[in-house]
Amino acid sequence: AMIEAILRNVVILPQQSQAIVIYTGWERHALVGSDIRLSCSFFSWRWTSEDVTFSWTYRPDGSRDSISIFHYTGGAPYVDNKGPFRDRVEFVGNPARRDGSILIKNLEFSDNGTFTCDAKNPPDIVGRPSSVRLLVFEKVPIQAGVITGAIIGVVLGLLVLIVVIYYLMRFLVARRVFSLSVRSVPGLRPAALCQSCLCQGLELKPEPIPGTDTCVAKLA
Repeated sequence: AMIEAILRNVVILPQQSQAIVIYTGWERHALVGSDIRLSCSFFSWRWTSEDVTFSWTYRPDGSRDSISIFHYTGGAPYVDNKGPFRDRVEFVGNPARRDGSILIKNLEFSDNGTFTCDAKNPPDIVGRPSSVRLLVFEKVPIQAGVITGAIIGVVLGLLVLIVVIYYLMRFLVARRVFSLSVRSVPGLRPAALCQSCLCQGLELKPEPIPGTDTCVAKLA
């Protein structure tokens, strides 16, 4: 009887909800016919709930209305198979890691618009959805092409510079080793080397430089 009285007086308090922060990219660019991944994740102070949910909506450019294209709940993804992304949306996220990303396949020029992701991690359900704008081009934009070309040019320039420095260092090291080896031979002076070796058979006249042990070769 005492236990029943205690249980009657027990008040089950609901868990206090905390804010949830949702992240997506700011703007994505893609080409017609390609695939693109739209990322969505969230931050919550609590462990990832088994009841975590993700929702994606789409608002075309020039329109005020949004349509639902994807929803994840109860451990299962649900894709809109009647709208503009019919058979082109795939869930590629990992809810256990707070990832609600989707993949849009075979992009069309009419897919330009704003995609909004909303996530809930009960009891944390209060949060502002995050949006990413998708721009689909028929070809690479000029600005993107210029940036890409500049990056490639810088990389190639660095590679050429590295190769030049490498061979220059090899030349300087070989020259230094040769100079040391000549000096290490007793009785052999650079001038004698010039007279006995470098100038033979070339019809050159060795002319020593005054005050030094070296010579220059001139035509006889």
